[in-house]
Amino acid sequence: MPATESTALTVPGLRVDPPVVLAPMAGITNRAFRRLCREQGAGLYVSEMVTARAFLEHNDKTGRLTTFDEDESPRSLQFHSVDPDVLGEAVRRVVTEDLADHVDLNFGCPVAKVTRKGGGSALPWKTDHFRALVQAAVTAADGRIPVTVKMRMGIDDTHLTYLEAGRAAADAGVAWIALHARTAEQFYGGDARWDAVARLKDTVPEVPVLGNGDIWEADDAARMMAQTGCDGVVVGRGCLGRPWLFGQLADRLGGCPVRATPDLAGVIATYRRHAELLVAAFGAHIGCREIRKHHAWYFKGYAVRRDVRAGLGQVASLAEIDDLLARIDVTQPPPDLTRGPRGRTSGARPVSLPEGWLASRDLGAARIPRDAELATSGG
Repeated sequence: MPATESTALTVPGLRVDPPVVLAPMAGITNRAFRRLCREQGAGLYVSEMVTARAFLEHNDKTGRLTTFDEDESPRSLQFHSVDPDVLGEAVRRVVTEDLADHVDLNFGCPVAKVTRKGGGSALPWKTDHFRALVQAAVTAADGRIPVTVKMRMGIDDTHLTYLEAGRAAADAGVAWIALHARTAEQFYGGDARWDAVARLKDTVPEVPVLGNGDIWEADDAARMMAQTGCDGVVVGRGCLGRPWLFGQLADRLGGCPVRATPDLAGVIATYRRHAELLVAAFGAHIGCREIRKHHAWYFKGYAVRRDVRAGLGQVASLAEIDDLLARIDVTQPPPDLTRGPRGRTSGARPVSLPEGWLASRDLGAARIPRDAELATSGG
């Protein structure tokens, strides 16, 4: 596919044009951030990951995470689960109560408290269990909404799972497979290995494959698609403090001139809009608490006085935010920081696993504990 021609990602029940998906990120991809991104450009904007068990138990926090704006379309939920029966029931509830238009399954989380219980990126090692989970979700959806999978390459370079898991997911009937081209051991460090995306696409040519990892600017997405043959991209850390990336992606993949990155005044306006949406969605107390984590990403590389940065990390009202933003010199030129890591950048680390997990590809008599379904996300 020429890098300047957009090809919509079309599966039964869903069309994503341009073929760009926002990766679920804990504490980030709430409905306020999703709206902000939609205002910048089209795509599919996935909720924060929720556990299937908490969803069925009507957990209050999970209820907030699975709330969509009235005009949000398509509505996309990501589930984490280690129990096929629980996952199937959760997807059935989504379908029968019309709670979302798309369900994604997370098998990519590398966080220790998830993998040590056999969840996230550890789970595809247990081949039959992985297959059972995916099949339960697809069967429960009954063709009424698309079910997709997001995963990593494997636990580490010695225990790669993505080709077998991709084949199993395709055979189960998923609508697409997204691959974060890192292992769990890599965490968020090093370079994403795009060649793995190409190998997965060769393995499951009948199913759309999306590539994830190191999409920092619009040209990266076009280059990944051209190099790997993948059908779309998933963007995570690259949009932190840069939601306008989605507009630039739409331009680049649509063959249009790519809109310019905003100057500092534009960055400030976007940050202020983000804060406003958070307050509107969650109230001043929670909304201002949530925006505090974002100022370092928005203003990375800019000369912002120490007291202003400190204040933005403690704001309690939109009025405080306005006062602090007014103290920033908007005449300074933008830094050359469009590329490179944002958010989590931790490199290689040993993967925490249940005792004896790697001894066999079968789950066997082992049982993944109930508390494996924690309210944690990533991937």
